[in-house]
Amino acid sequence: MNEKQADLGSGRVGKLLFSLALPTITSQIVNMLYNLVDRIYIGHIQPADTVGKLALTGVGVCLPVIMIISAFAALMAMGGAPRASIQEGRGQRAEAERIMGGCLTLLIVTSLVLTAAFQLLAEPLLLTFGASANTIGYALDYMRIYSLGTLFVQLTLGLNAYITAQGFTTVSMRTVLIGAILNTILDPIFIFGLGLGVRGAALATILSQAVSAAWVLRFLTGKRTKWRIRRENLRPRAAVVLPCLALGLSPFIMQSTESLIAMCFNSSLLKYGGDIAVGAMTVLTSIMQFAMMPLQGLTQGCQPIVSYNYGARNAQRVRDAFRVLLRSCVIYSMTMWALVQLFPRAFALIFNNDPELVSYAAWALRIYMAATGIFGIQIACQQTFVALGNAKTSLFLAVLRKIILLIPLIYLLPCLFENKVFAVFLAEPVADVLAVAATAAMFSRQFRSAMAELEAPEPSPEPGG
Repeated sequence: MNEKQADLGSGRVGKLLFSLALPTITSQIVNMLYNLVDRIYIGHIQPADTVGKLALTGVGVCLPVIMIISAFAALMAMGGAPRASIQEGRGQRAEAERIMGGCLTLLIVTSLVLTAAFQLLAEPLLLTFGASANTIGYALDYMRIYSLGTLFVQLTLGLNAYITAQGFTTVSMRTVLIGAILNTILDPIFIFGLGLGVRGAALATILSQAVSAAWVLRFLTGKRTKWRIRRENLRPRAAVVLPCLALGLSPFIMQSTESLIAMCFNSSLLKYGGDIAVGAMTVLTSIMQFAMMPLQGLTQGCQPIVSYNYGARNAQRVRDAFRVLLRSCVIYSMTMWALVQLFPRAFALIFNNDPELVSYAAWALRIYMAATGIFGIQIACQQTFVALGNAKTSLFLAVLRKIILLIPLIYLLPCLFENKVFAVFLAEPVADVLAVAATAAMFSRQFRSAMAELEAPEPSPEPGG
């Protein structure tokens, strides 16, 4: 099945899901390689046990800023793309194009605002996110260049979701493949060949993202796309974009609060464990992001199927898609949990070969990812709420895990354990267990209700209506 033939309303759900999800998973993994490749190369700047370790930690504290940029892209993408798919399922293609056009304008505006803010406030932000006197120089070198490419990052991430939502997953995969391959080639040239260090890594990233952004715009203004960017749709209309922003708040909070959480983790770890604990956290978050990317790819591959059939009022097909998604997510998350618990040093060695940092990160990784085996339940249920257009519940679940549970636990658990650093890392699995239990309970009840409503006969039009 190629991207032109993807029929969201018929065919075996399992086969369709994986035909859509496989390129999306590849896209997610390759997209994450932008920052992972940077960190891998930076962590091996010689001597790795001094410069490489400090540079890796410095770039690690830039991660919250990078997440903020990605979060605003998710606000427009994961808020607009499911609604556009629902409209396509209802036969309203022109409305789908209006959604995409309005969200594109908002992406551009937020990109310009974020660029200015990060250029002006880089140093105080990075110090807040956990940079120390030893690492702030590396962090500033990276962030001041990376933030100049905010527009390219926003356009690539924000608009690529609209390509995926149409079923053109092969095209969306190429979007990130082009940029990631270019980034992998340019990184060693700029970092080592030209001697630019962390500045070279940031420059390679924004140049690569610029090429990906050009590819996305070329496709969405061309002849192959079903939804085309049109000049008349670029003026945001409140009735069109506000529901998108409401739906997008859940993925926005999921990603943007990563910045707040990183700040909480880094400040607590710097207090109790010093620079090496913050460096280990950089390794842990890198591994966690890479490990969870396929889950996000699965949910984004399933989103067009759920949203389209929800708009078409095909309840059984929505049920089938969710069951396949849930089973796939749980199998993957359990597999990844087992690998991390068995081989934590192998994962840590990807990012640095300093024995002290690797040993520290391997110990912390088993604690930090202790509950990832059940996380597949959380993401499958939460992202299905987004695909169904249920903004309120998806928003609550995002706030529950990150803000209501995790942040207080980061500060509460060290009061209960003698090993303060252990307690900080333990906050993650404790929050995961509580959040998964709450999510599963809410989803079971609300999903049944939504399907029953979908199967109810549509009200007949009133006479003369």
